[in-house]
Amino acid sequence: MPCSSRADRCATSATDAAALARLARVITRCRLCPRLVAHRELVARTKRRQFRDETYWGRPLPGFGDPAARLLIVGLAPAAHGGNRTGRMFTGDQSGDWLFRALYDAGFANQPRSESRDDGLVLRDAYVTAAARCAPPDNKPTIAELACCRPYLLRERALLARVCAIVALGRIAFATVLAAERAAGTVLPRPLPRFAHGAVTALGRVTLIASYHPSRQNTQTGKLSRAMLAAVFARARRCLDGDARRARAQ
Repeated sequence: MPCSSRADRCATSATDAAALARLARVITRCRLCPRLVAHRELVARTKRRQFRDETYWGRPLPGFGDPAARLLIVGLAPAAHGGNRTGRMFTGDQSGDWLFRALYDAGFANQPRSESRDDGLVLRDAYVTAAARCAPPDNKPTIAELACCRPYLLRERALLARVCAIVALGRIAFATVLAAERAAGTVLPRPLPRFAHGAVTALGRVTLIASYHPSRQNTQTGKLSRAMLAAVFARARRCLDGDARRARAQ
């Protein structure tokens, strides 16, 4: 439930930020999946020509954002030459360009682009994470690899206690959110919701909103437009506004 006073919110945010920072250190040391470890480190050594003078991150990525966030965004995995290079989710690739533009337009980010970890990007009331924490070959983590990563999402989800809306970017992220919510004790609707862009599902006090992933495969083919992505985050904003009104009425 939202905190009742600004002082309470600040104290809670500081505690959650410290816990999220500790979790981030655990995530960045993870070596549970040999295939992913080998791939992320190979990419970091060989690099892409346009980034040959940069030092790649080459490690798993924790989530990032506002520890008091009410909106959680779940993607698929770091891009080989995006997050795996820059060390931050959705940073330095085209998918991130689309995502951060949409978050900026909806009032969740202070700037519309993100190129590096130290570029000044600040998320407001939003937190970004992913189903898999390492860049997978062909952007396709296995079922076993996703299962290895799921406890990290569960822990982030537990620490982000104010979350009342989740945007799942893509079918795999959508399925991962459902699996994580089930593992956390949430009673899922029956039949289980199916992925469709713009679909909205109530999961207890949390609203799950599905979106196509802003990958090149979707954006360059016209499957996902900027207007479609903007509508998803406008819907998320309405969820948060409704949650705030309910809190004031209590």
